[in-house]
Amino acid sequence: MSLIASSPAVSARMSRQASRNTQPELTVRRLLHAEGLRYRVHYPVPGMPRRSMDIAFSRLRIAVFLDGCYWHGCPQHATRPRANAEWWRSKLERNIARDLETTDHLTAAGWTVLRFWEHEPAADVAHRIEATVQSRRSALDHS
Repeated sequence: MSLIASSPAVSARMSRQASRNTQPELTVRRLLHAEGLRYRVHYPVPGMPRRSMDIAFSRLRIAVFLDGCYWHGCPQHATRPRANAEWWRSKLERNIARDLETTDHLTAAGWTVLRFWEHEPAADVAHRIEATVQSRRSALDHS
């Protein structure tokens, strides 16, 4: 299957789509930082070239992904293009499969993986991340 945009306008729009430092990522990171949490950004997934975590607490082995509804197949908000429909269906299915593979790989390596959708309220996301960090710190302190 070839990688051909259905039109020059579609090609231009897709090339401008941010894959890093999206608004949901920036908002969640600001909230975490304001709570005193320190983390790594776009941290490489060990053993998986060309893949990275959006936010990583590497010492605690917590990986955070903030997935875009369109690109990662949100059950609530994902849409399917009509133009080039078969190519897009295949592309988006590969994205979902890659996400599952990454999650399985990290989990098998002892990481806690947190995945959130871009539409989830940033404050809720930050709170759940903070709770996981605190829980992991507490567990390590008592081991």
